[in-house]
Amino acid sequence: MSANSFDARSTLRVGDESYEIFKLDKVEGSARLPYSLKVLLENLLRTEDGANITADHIRAIGGWDSQAQPSQEIQFTPARVIMQDFTGVPCVVDLATMREAVKELGGDPAKINPLAPAELVIDHSVIADKFGTKDAFGQNVELEYGRNKERYQFLRWGQTAFDEFKVVPPGTGIVHQVNIEHLARTVMVRNGQAYPDTLVGTDSHTTMVNGLGVLGWGVGGIEAEAAMLGQPVSMLIPRVVGFKLTGELKPGTTATDLVLTITEMLRKHGVVGKFVEFYGEGVAATSLANRATIGNMSPEFGSTAAIFPIDDETLNYLRLTGRDAQQVALVEAYAKEQGLWLDPKAEPDFSEKLELDLATVVPSIAGPKRPQDRIVLANAAQQFAQDVRNYVSDDEEAGKESFPASDSPATSNGVPSKPTTVTAPDGSTYEIDHGAVTVAAITSCTNTSNPYVMVAAALVAKKAVEKGLTRKPWVKTTLAPGSKVVTDYFDKAGLTPYLDKVGFNLVGYGCTTCIGNSGPLPEEVSKAVNDNDLAVTSVLSGNRNFEGRINPDVKMNYLASPPLVVAYAIAGSMKVDITKDALGIDQDGKPVFLADIWPSEAEVNDVVANAIGEDMFNKSYQDVFAGDAQWQALSIPTGNTFEWDSESTYVRKPPYFEGMTMETTPVEDITGARVLAKLGDSVTTDHISPAGAIKADTPAGKYLTEHGIERRDFNSYGSRRGNHEVMIRGTFANIRLRNQIAPGTEGGYTRDFTQDGGPVSFIYDASQNYQAAGTPLAILAGKEYGSGSSRDWAAKGTALLGVKAVIAESYERIHRSNLIGMGVLPLQFPEGQNAETLGLTGEEAFSFTGVTELNNGTTPRTVKVTTDTGVEFDAVVRIDTPGEADYYRNGGILQYVLRSLIRS
Repeated sequence: MSANSFDARSTLRVGDESYEIFKLDKVEGSARLPYSLKVLLENLLRTEDGANITADHIRAIGGWDSQAQPSQEIQFTPARVIMQDFTGVPCVVDLATMREAVKELGGDPAKINPLAPAELVIDHSVIADKFGTKDAFGQNVELEYGRNKERYQFLRWGQTAFDEFKVVPPGTGIVHQVNIEHLARTVMVRNGQAYPDTLVGTDSHTTMVNGLGVLGWGVGGIEAEAAMLGQPVSMLIPRVVGFKLTGELKPGTTATDLVLTITEMLRKHGVVGKFVEFYGEGVAATSLANRATIGNMSPEFGSTAAIFPIDDETLNYLRLTGRDAQQVALVEAYAKEQGLWLDPKAEPDFSEKLELDLATVVPSIAGPKRPQDRIVLANAAQQFAQDVRNYVSDDEEAGKESFPASDSPATSNGVPSKPTTVTAPDGSTYEIDHGAVTVAAITSCTNTSNPYVMVAAALVAKKAVEKGLTRKPWVKTTLAPGSKVVTDYFDKAGLTPYLDKVGFNLVGYGCTTCIGNSGPLPEEVSKAVNDNDLAVTSVLSGNRNFEGRINPDVKMNYLASPPLVVAYAIAGSMKVDITKDALGIDQDGKPVFLADIWPSEAEVNDVVANAIGEDMFNKSYQDVFAGDAQWQALSIPTGNTFEWDSESTYVRKPPYFEGMTMETTPVEDITGARVLAKLGDSVTTDHISPAGAIKADTPAGKYLTEHGIERRDFNSYGSRRGNHEVMIRGTFANIRLRNQIAPGTEGGYTRDFTQDGGPVSFIYDASQNYQAAGTPLAILAGKEYGSGSSRDWAAKGTALLGVKAVIAESYERIHRSNLIGMGVLPLQFPEGQNAETLGLTGEEAFSFTGVTELNNGTTPRTVKVTTDTGVEFDAVVRIDTPGEADYYRNGGILQYVLRSLIRS
């Protein structure tokens, strides 16, 4: 029950139903607030308890100073939690382990139960092994079940063992698309109350639902577990960046072009740790699908959330996707009653403002390794010619384009070239070179939820087929929609056969290429690429293109809209300027240009209007949690504690609570620490966290081999997140990681100073030696450390490797928070300084003093860092809130929650 200090409790009647609500206008200053802060204000009004959430916290939001730096901590209680299987499996593993720990400490295991609705969508496990055939989807699903049976049995057990926990089975859709199409409430109804739907998710792209007016963002699995167990999320009232949209998109531009433009603008502006909120008359002209596409890319901006207010477009989407009439009426009535309804002419109080005229957006791609590196499509071939030099050997001479005219048109000279002949399984031959597009993937929640770009892609395929064009033989083409609705409207519009003929057959409903589940390239292509060290490319309609992420054979990765993905599959090379060069030759021997097969806006809108209806959504989601016969046939254990299989290589009981007591151990200073890795700028969680394929000659591969697993059954790191032994061995093992302590190496290598001379060693092996010697470890890093996905294993793996402290120039929000959640101390170099300016090589021994001040209930602003070489400086302590300090004192957030639940 709320303390209701502001007499805000009221009743809202909608039709025949009445709901308890908490009126925002009871708080002085609420009317001027941005939409997102109004949602936070309601959250505090409803959960005010006089202790963790007080009237002063509520007044702090009402009196928010838009220009002040964030300093006021609040406790945000999300309405629900959403997870995908890669990050969700460790959550359920930890909950199962916590039940046993509670029992061992004399508590009731049943207390470990989600107290807020938790929904998990299995979408990250499908790998696009098979492609380009009509049975690719069925074959990939069979392979998925074969690889993941243990995990799926575990999740089915969780669905029966935990209350308020639901699982959407494999082959259904992508978590964020299922969220906006079905799971999101926009306005939540629970225990007679109506309030804004809010959430945290274990995937950074949880923010896609921001397009529906739902405030939520990605957190580490560690924070998500705490939220599931009733713990509020500790946060500072953020700065809110107002992003004004005006005008309308011009014909020929897509939502992808728009979102890449916004990503570039916001990265340049700097929005890390801030909310971004879209407003202005251009919002009303932005479809819900486009809003969701923009919201999805919030992690690529660096913002916490990127939200749109509620308006008629929101209601139309809720109706289209099958929400019942009462729910839609409630959303409208509640939003208007609470001042959450979009006023296109309003100018809320924002901390900072940007503006974009939608009419200025032009066709774009981004790459070759960061989403914010936008390239105007007309300049793409020229930019590739410059960028490819960073990926080829120095002694390669620039050569002329050598593709036959029938395969690929001539381009400008002066581009590094190494033409390589490939023999296909049918005996035919072709040539590939640097820049060959070897992966063309319509993938990821970013775009597959948007029918306009998906229909545009299908129409490009149709027009190409009608002119006799198809993909080049070296291009792996995949279609992985975000929900079954996509294939339903392709079928209804008669477009599926054309996609199939260009090679974009359905490979699965899930996050495939964007997360590294692109599957292997055809053997002959892979061999040619690796034998000749070719800098080949991928083009994908995703949100991530970091180095080493998409495919181990592919060096350069480009984000593009789905119709451009189809165009590049036909062109076959990034050397082709697809805005003016021919994509190929038609049946009559005439060149075919992009303009010849690009659909008009009217054509796209006509298909969308006539092929998509509410009945499709009702059909797809009518029994979404039941699963198919294969899911229902999985055998599962019973009981409220899990029966661990000691032979399992997928699900193992983690060591987080071993030796834990009810009393905390005092925090200690760190002495004699050695550096496990010295890293540069923009090291992402993709560089840190295990992801993608497991290679046989790595510590993780050797572990699986020792446990009797054949190479073909290794599966991916993501699928084995429930096994800490595999994940520790894959931490800091990305093939593109450059550890400056071990110059000349790429991948999971360091130098092991427990041995004479500090020989180069696998990071995991060195870590084991350091831990055996009782030596604590540290990480040195540059700017934007931990940017990217909200991966809990980037922090869990760091902690389990024995790392006690990280010193970086700057952090992204989620990873810094997750480090604290695992008991790792995040420190920041003094302003204007870094490892280089301080003369640090990474070979020093470090000591950190002043950490013990945390035992007094306060958090030191800085700690003294000294080295055995005489370097000394004050590092800023990045424990930003009292709540985070409590987690650190307890050794981590899970230990804190466990002790709190037992005491309660």
